[in-house]
Amino acid sequence: MRALALGVVETDVTAPVNAAVDHHFQAGGGRFRAQLALSASLALGVQAGDDVRLASACELLHNASLIHDDLQDGDRTRRGREAVWSLFGADIAICAGDLLISAAYAAVCGVSSAGRVGAMARLLHERTAEAIHGQAADLSTQGGQPAKLEVYESVAAGKSGSLLSLPLELPLIYAGHSAFAALAKTAAQAFAVGYQIVDDLEDVSRDVGADGRSSALNAVLVLRAAGYGKTAEDQAKARAIALFDIAAERSRALPFDCGRALADAATKLSRQL
Repeated sequence: MRALALGVVETDVTAPVNAAVDHHFQAGGGRFRAQLALSASLALGVQAGDDVRLASACELLHNASLIHDDLQDGDRTRRGREAVWSLFGADIAICAGDLLISAAYAAVCGVSSAGRVGAMARLLHERTAEAIHGQAADLSTQGGQPAKLEVYESVAAGKSGSLLSLPLELPLIYAGHSAFAALAKTAAQAFAVGYQIVDDLEDVSRDVGADGRSSALNAVLVLRAAGYGKTAEDQAKARAIALFDIAAERSRALPFDCGRALADAATKLSRQL
């Protein structure tokens, strides 16, 4: 991914952005999206090498969103290391994130199945646009909670679910099974919202500001505001389990068992709650 992201000979001008990209990737991470894409690609018969390009595109877009999110949310750390914007400044963080977005398109354009590139590039834009609108909606809610869980889930699905569906959708389109892309998207969105609720259960105290109002979109706080009171945590857990079950069911319905990795992850998380 680093080679795809940098893609240019390093000069005095490019060095700060390249250093920022290196710093971000050195923080590690589970590479969950790459795992999903590689698993789906193997099941669908994606050519060796092309599977890595598809997986890289998914990870590059995801990591671009992390760099930009940290800047917009003011989070100074990422995976135990200083966030890119905190170490290199906001301007370099914006440039580093933009570089990763551009590199994702380059990765897809490099696949050997040239006839599918146009459809995959369009999908990259569509999912990136959805994630951007989801992030904008998320930012607009900070400092005040929406009254309904449906609003919360819509924002989370747009912000997180859009990019999570790419590891399944891209291999499906590559392999000529684009008819299943919509099903893959609904599975990924259900998983993403469920996962966000799990995060929220751990972050309830942090997401309440000094004035007692919410400083971030949090499912538990949304449910409390809706009148669930002390049962809000239990309601949130139940909803997450239901969403993971939906994700698992729909992932298993994808052709050639290409959604197995997502289904297994959803089942595991559901059982842990």
